[in-house]
Amino acid sequence: MAPRTVLAVIIVFMTSNEQSNVESNYHEKLTEIANFLLGWQGPIVLATHVDPDGDAVGSTLTLNRALKIMGKSTIVSLVVPNFLEFLPQPNELVPQIDFSLAESLLITLDAATASRVAGVTMESAKMTINIDHHGTNELFGDYSLIDPNKAATALIIKDLVEHLGVSWNQDLSIPCLTGILTDTGFLTFANTSPDALQAVAALLSTGLNYAELTDRLQWRPKEYYVLLAQVMSTVDFALDDRVILARVTDQMRSGPGGALLDSEDFIGLIRYAEGTSIAVLLKERGTTTKVSIRTRHGVSAQKICLGLGGGGHIVAAGATVDADIDATQDLVLQAIAEELEEAPPNNKQ
Repeated sequence: MAPRTVLAVIIVFMTSNEQSNVESNYHEKLTEIANFLLGWQGPIVLATHVDPDGDAVGSTLTLNRALKIMGKSTIVSLVVPNFLEFLPQPNELVPQIDFSLAESLLITLDAATASRVAGVTMESAKMTINIDHHGTNELFGDYSLIDPNKAATALIIKDLVEHLGVSWNQDLSIPCLTGILTDTGFLTFANTSPDALQAVAALLSTGLNYAELTDRLQWRPKEYYVLLAQVMSTVDFALDDRVILARVTDQMRSGPGGALLDSEDFIGLIRYAEGTSIAVLLKERGTTTKVSIRTRHGVSAQKICLGLGGGGHIVAAGATVDADIDATQDLVLQAIAEELEEAPPNNKQ
């Protein structure tokens, strides 16, 4: 097995020369991984994290189709959420891979930890390449390419496709653009960088219908609105109204459209409550609770969720807590209170 190679690009207070060196190293590693893929003759398995979002799906589909164009033998383990079911092509995906990957190269995308990779037995893979943009990535695998400064893993995949020499078409650009748009809140979040905007412009040049894609990404079935009414009825405020909370309960999950609950971003609706710094969505799952957090004003969602056993980005993070929903809410509010005490004073609004 080849020695593990890691690139973790974490840029904090860098000089222009240091920034240039990091960017140079990033492109060197892209070239190294591209050359490795060009020379790989065996099967390739692609997988992403549990409860995949638009970036996870978009990154995976883009790379899979690029590898197919190169003549590689690939298989993708992925179950897409309802609102992205229009993206996969017929027979492009399998929900689970039950056989050993002893002869396969495994590529994981947008997964910060090995334990969150879904649908495969990672330990059986002959080689593993880990591609991600989460600053909390555990750097697992034989090769890791991690850049937390990228707004989406799809941006890393865009660079990789170009290093592979694959020409862009709409089969590639539509899922790639989906990944960028969904992880930047349709180019409204703080992570919307010049790099992301330039990538969007380049992908639009392939002739895809931007208005049609952005419209389609926001379609929801009628059951969604029934669920939305129930979730909004749970909205509450805490810690001097700096925190807004909402819940998804098991009872809601058992009703019409319950399968949508893991894929619909209800937290994206409550995060804009005026005067708040933190939005929290609690999803009850029997004896455990999934936590999603969004922040502003210098508050770190990442730090809050790391304390709960999870991870993510500075302004968007999550965790799964081994406690019921009421106990989890108490733990979350305690962690938030501690973070608010440490948040920059000039951002305490």
